[in-house]
Amino acid sequence: MITVSEAASDKIKEMIAAEETPNLFLRLGVKGGGCSGLSYSMGFDDNESENDLVLETNGLKVVVDKESALVLNGVEIDFKDTGMGGGFTIHNPNAIATCGCGSSFRTAQEQEKAAQKCDDEEAEKATV
Repeated sequence: MITVSEAASDKIKEMIAAEETPNLFLRLGVKGGGCSGLSYSMGFDDNESENDLVLETNGLKVVVDKESALVLNGVEIDFKDTGMGGGFTIHNPNAIATCGCGSSFRTAQEQEKAAQKCDDEEAEKATV
């Protein structure tokens, strides 16, 4: 479902080790917002809920809530280290549009919902 490259998992494990909280794992999710409609959320957590899916990739525990999992299926997370810094990259095969910075995206399903909302609003205006 979600792939975390060796470089990314090594960096995340290094960051987790620097924290002083036991049993931390990577929590990946999606929230509404951003210039393209949806934004990625990625952080550390030590609390699971019954609404979570738990994965393990490259020895890294990754937790995703079931709602986010729908648009994160097939996601690949990588880490690029360059001379001027580095950062995580997310490749989402479900995204049909992304913003310039790569932190927000839109899926076909979200685009259909937005189009339906516009159609519903137009129909409502026509009957008023």
